[in-house]
Amino acid sequence: MRFDVVISGGRVLDGTGAPPYRADVAVSGGRIAAIGRLGGAEAEAVIDATGRFVAPGFVDCHAHGDAAVFDPAVQRAALRQGVTTFVLGQDGLSFAPGSAATVAYASRYFAAVNGPLAVNGRPTADGQLAVNGPLADGPLPLTVGELLGGYDRAVALNTAYLLPHGTIRYDVMGPSPEPPSRDHLAAMLRHVERGLSEGAVGLSTGLEYLPGRYATAEELAALCAPLGGLPYVTHMRAYGTQAGVGMTEVMEIAERSGAAVHVSHLHGPADVLLPLVEEALGKGVDLTFDTYPYLRGNTILAMVVLPGSVPGAETDRALEMIASDELDGWWPTLDAVWPRLTVSHAPGMEWAEGLTIVAAAERDGSAPAEFCRRLLTETRLEAGVVSARPDEGPEGEESVRRMLRHPSHTGGSDGIYVGGHPHPRGFGAFARFLGRHVRELADWTWEQAVVHLASHPARRFGLTDRGLVRSGFAADVVVFDPAAVGDRATYENPRTLAAGVDDVLVSGVRVLAGGELTGATPGRALRP
Repeated sequence: MRFDVVISGGRVLDGTGAPPYRADVAVSGGRIAAIGRLGGAEAEAVIDATGRFVAPGFVDCHAHGDAAVFDPAVQRAALRQGVTTFVLGQDGLSFAPGSAATVAYASRYFAAVNGPLAVNGRPTADGQLAVNGPLADGPLPLTVGELLGGYDRAVALNTAYLLPHGTIRYDVMGPSPEPPSRDHLAAMLRHVERGLSEGAVGLSTGLEYLPGRYATAEELAALCAPLGGLPYVTHMRAYGTQAGVGMTEVMEIAERSGAAVHVSHLHGPADVLLPLVEEALGKGVDLTFDTYPYLRGNTILAMVVLPGSVPGAETDRALEMIASDELDGWWPTLDAVWPRLTVSHAPGMEWAEGLTIVAAAERDGSAPAEFCRRLLTETRLEAGVVSARPDEGPEGEESVRRMLRHPSHTGGSDGIYVGGHPHPRGFGAFARFLGRHVRELADWTWEQAVVHLASHPARRFGLTDRGLVRSGFAADVVVFDPAAVGDRATYENPRTLAAGVDDVLVSGVRVLAGGELTGATPGRALRP
């Protein structure tokens, strides 16, 4: 017996929910070749997993690594948590499919979330992209196939991609708030069908963002029709205590289309959310959801502070309204919000990153509302913030724990890697699931954790040869120390790497050894 890699002496958490068992795992040709007592096997490389668990690589169901995944520092941050696959194209906004104008819009509007575009894997200051070819004078038209081609074997992680509804709608209708005509809907459907044929793993929406906010359940159900078992993934129209509004729409879309549904970052009071989940399941909706194990969020400042009357999809018009007296009656209504917002991304005003709006305003010598207007104006709406929830405290923590214990839950970080002071979730969520919620709080057993973080999400997105340690499956394998695994990133120091995951294989290639990148880039653009 001769293999490429043998992981010896560990306890295998295979992803089925079975208890861990002692076995060696052998890898050849990018796949798991054998599992058992392999003492006589020869291998090009041997990883001693004594005292550690061997598990399938984790699938981050909600990651904003669309541009950041090319950054080795981001790859290391994910791998140090055991994450081997990012599901991208979240919240209805990303770089494909679309014309050059659409690519430019999605890049600009979601710059604080997805980051700048990349040129052949290298980020650029001006947000241009050429997947196959030289840099052009501006953003290029981009298909899903071209975007996936740019990821394939270019990074250490696998990537999967959701079709972003907002990008598609903008490509067909621009920033229009009007319902689509029959021709508009047909054009959007063509985008969906082509994107699925090129390898997308579902359709995403961001119903608090623009232009997704303008879509109706009827429009979305029509676009879900071609999914064929792949999920409709939604940032709902409302969360928290208003989540019933969002879930009612989710159920209507599922009923109209028959689509499977995955709700993004389902956060809020568990007493409100869990009955809604059970109601949907009781009505036969094929429903899953992801959560991250923190109470604070991270998004674009404009979405948090501007009223719906401001057309955020039209930057110049929005800036005119912010500079005028049209919103003078609006700003005082946000007095209770300012202390909850910490600046995460402020291009040109980096001094404010890491400060609350209140503290930054004090340093600036202005009132919070006036400072916020300046921040929006000088960054051209690109500023990002970390936002504390009103229920931050023991009750909020208990809600997080109850949500993640539900069998429909899957792990997602909602990781954002843009800015000088991002949310720590991109650097610690999966390690926190393991260290805090398994080892310390016993919300899951180890075997349950691997189901929630690997096998369940792999099935949800049609990745049928991932998510299990099983002969013949792709060798995305994580070796971690159950006594040491845990998050170290905090709100004060959000980019601190996690501990306890030192060895990771992606498609059978060692990408993390001793906690450091090997330089290998075997990550595949995964297609269902």
